[in-house]
Amino acid sequence: MVSERHLHQPQTVISKNKIKYIRSLEMKKHRKANGVFVAEGYKLVGDLLNHYECVYLAATSDWLSAHATWLKAHGEKGLEVDEVTDEELRKISFQETPQQVLAIFRQLNESVDISAVVKSQLCLALDDVQNPGNLGTIVRLADWFGIEHIFCSHSCADIYNPKTVQATMGAMARVQVHYVDLPEVLSGLEQNIPVYGTFLDGENLYHKELANRGVVVMGNEGKGVSKEVEKFVTERLYIPNYPAGRETSESLNVAIATAIVCAEFRRR
Repeated sequence: MVSERHLHQPQTVISKNKIKYIRSLEMKKHRKANGVFVAEGYKLVGDLLNHYECVYLAATSDWLSAHATWLKAHGEKGLEVDEVTDEELRKISFQETPQQVLAIFRQLNESVDISAVVKSQLCLALDDVQNPGNLGTIVRLADWFGIEHIFCSHSCADIYNPKTVQATMGAMARVQVHYVDLPEVLSGLEQNIPVYGTFLDGENLYHKELANRGVVVMGNEGKGVSKEVEKFVTERLYIPNYPAGRETSESLNVAIATAIVCAEFRRR
């Protein structure tokens, strides 16, 4: 329960056990075992409060005062709140410069009818994207371009990794990330559903006819799209460098490539 003293009086120093527990959530096995994840910062936590169940807050008096109405409304739902100093916040934070609040949220466990979704809208599929920052940035890009679903292979980075969560900048409140057997999912799609992928031998993205539905597959940072997934790609795309024939970098960062591809789909 959230009491008046939570809103106006500093609490005792956070216990060593609580600090140990929060720090343990940096590891996927502990996040999975507890079904929770950590988010930090005024904007990010604010974006997630109405989309995920919050079970714990450690925040400064300024943050608690600014969110007093929300806290009172959720005070009977088992929410635990600690008012902390900046020094205490630094002890539990995963950030170099903590910003007023750290929250622990419950992970979502939502299913989706993939076939129905890809029939009506454009979706992303990520094949072994390993870097948490890349995944978080791609979620943020998806949010910007109105893409509501991302299907990740099981080997992708964890959406609930603290680095990924921070990189989404709150976009994970509006974009659903699903971990699936990607070859199995793609093999089960109807034949008229386009599956796009980026390859060096693909057709020029800017000359290719693009649909407003289907799946766009983006591959691993170093290896690209795997052979297991590639065989289900029906439309091969290439992002041309400029000018043509000029010696250039070997490849683009996967998040940058995703931004270019999504922008062109939406431009049409």
